[in-house]
Amino acid sequence: MRIDLLFKGGRLIDPASGLDAPRDLAIANGRVVAVESDIPTDRATRVIDASGCVVTPGLIDLHSHVYWGGTSLGVDADRLAAKSGTTTFIDAGSAGAGNFLGFRRHVMERSKVRILAYVNISFAGIFGFSQTVSVGECSDLGLCNPREVVAAAREHRDVVVGVKVRSGRHAGGTSGIAPVDLALEAADQAGLPLMAHIDEPPPGRSEVLPRLRRGDILTHCFRPFPNAPVFASGAVRPDMRLARERGVIFDIGHGMGSFDFAVARAMLAEGLAPDVISSDVHLYCVDGPAFDILVCMSKLLVLGMPLVEVLRAATQAPAQAIARPDLGTLAVGTVGDVAVLRQRPGRFTFVDAVGASLVADQRLVSEGIAIGGTWWPNEADDHDETERFEAHADESHVAVAARHFGHGHD
Repeated sequence: MRIDLLFKGGRLIDPASGLDAPRDLAIANGRVVAVESDIPTDRATRVIDASGCVVTPGLIDLHSHVYWGGTSLGVDADRLAAKSGTTTFIDAGSAGAGNFLGFRRHVMERSKVRILAYVNISFAGIFGFSQTVSVGECSDLGLCNPREVVAAAREHRDVVVGVKVRSGRHAGGTSGIAPVDLALEAADQAGLPLMAHIDEPPPGRSEVLPRLRRGDILTHCFRPFPNAPVFASGAVRPDMRLARERGVIFDIGHGMGSFDFAVARAMLAEGLAPDVISSDVHLYCVDGPAFDILVCMSKLLVLGMPLVEVLRAATQAPAQAIARPDLGTLAVGTVGDVAVLRQRPGRFTFVDAVGASLVADQRLVSEGIAIGGTWWPNEADDHDETERFEAHADESHVAVAARHFGHGHD
């Protein structure tokens, strides 16, 4: 049998298969066809030297915002994919029923990387998000129509993985818990999980958590005060333990303001590691403090999560959360999505959402990815962008977008 792509000499870590060992990996016709100790190179059309690297399933970023150009917070998934080791981006509610078709036609179907999505309970999706303009999409309950969400989920069932709601003072204004209840009704009717964002109260975490079902996702699970999952003493709040016991999925969703090193240390010390590590990458955190999923994974490594569990939280666990067992694994017969990662030594300063810093002696970097068996090397500049992070709080949205995407007249 002819092999299209052979990964040679790497440490293969596939948490879903329980494998962590030196292995070669072969892909043909877009599928994994062999995982063996020594696969001859003369059978392969292309060989990727993975010596000194970790070969793992392509990363799945469960919480991202990639409706670029169609929403103010979207970034271009293709620009981030190889650099971040990500082969599947899950958009977390950038689009609602009113603009989901545009997201699909203009972004998803034109992207080289796989994009799936949660549909927002708000008809307009996240439409007013920037450093200078902030209009919560759930602040007007007239925009929260469960029938429209269910219709969108059914029309786009091949790419919709769940329903998204952003609750809290910023996202919902004075709407309280109502957006969560409406989103839960829509998710139930569509037979899909709910991803629930919480920001500052109201509503409080204690109102949102008891409503979540087994398989629903609490994103921003390590967020700072207020609505933090721990008391000031560091003790984990009882409703968080009850949610974990009930099967609610804890997702990092780092983003611009939703990951606190002190909270993470307290949660990890109490045995409540995140189920999923995601970036919540968008235009206002892609240049820091989140950057991408690899930076977020590196932060959890520094905080003490074992490498295998960090990889599980970005491969097997998100694949299970979206009910896609064909993703997040390198078992023979599965889709040929691969990330080749390296643990780079050095001195790296990571920053959380409240401005605290953490110095590490290593971080994860990507050598490249394979999507469906096609190799895509990381050609980004070989520098550490975390050292260059600085906030630009007073910039207009136009300035931020121009810095990231280029000027309109270019």
